[in-house]
Amino acid sequence: MNKRKPEPTGRKFVKVCDILDRHGRKASRLVPILQAVQEEYRYLPEEVLTYVATALDVSPARVYGVATFYAHFAIQPKGKHLVRLCDGTACHVKDSVPILEAVRKRLGLEGKINTTQDMMFTVETVACLGACGLAPVMVIDDQVHGQMSPQSAVKLVEDVITKEAQ
Repeated sequence: MNKRKPEPTGRKFVKVCDILDRHGRKASRLVPILQAVQEEYRYLPEEVLTYVATALDVSPARVYGVATFYAHFAIQPKGKHLVRLCDGTACHVKDSVPILEAVRKRLGLEGKINTTQDMMFTVETVACLGACGLAPVMVIDDQVHGQMSPQSAVKLVEDVITKEAQ
């Protein structure tokens, strides 16, 4: 069955159309489509989710349901640098919470806010990073750092800040 391509509304959806085309505009490819969209935008904007639903001829509720079911997907914008702190059993037992608190304090993050106002950093906790032997573990932009302390974690964040300022 040949599906009609929805017309993009301006340049905003050109990249989304390319992603949809690469996946044959098949609803069965929803997860890889959303992965590619998130790689492009760093999160899944609501208007893009609606556009994807229309393009795949599925309900927006289905697309949103998939986007919110999987922890890998983000429906809120993320900062340029992603800091993930493990709070799995091994890391928690080795005091991952003070590390999280020190990083959040250094970045001025309070309450449920996870992304800095300048969109430079997003700080998240994860259930496990699979590096229990290095506990406590922190990942910054896919770089794994083990045996962290509050001081060493803040130093890593400050190193990123310094590099950004250059």
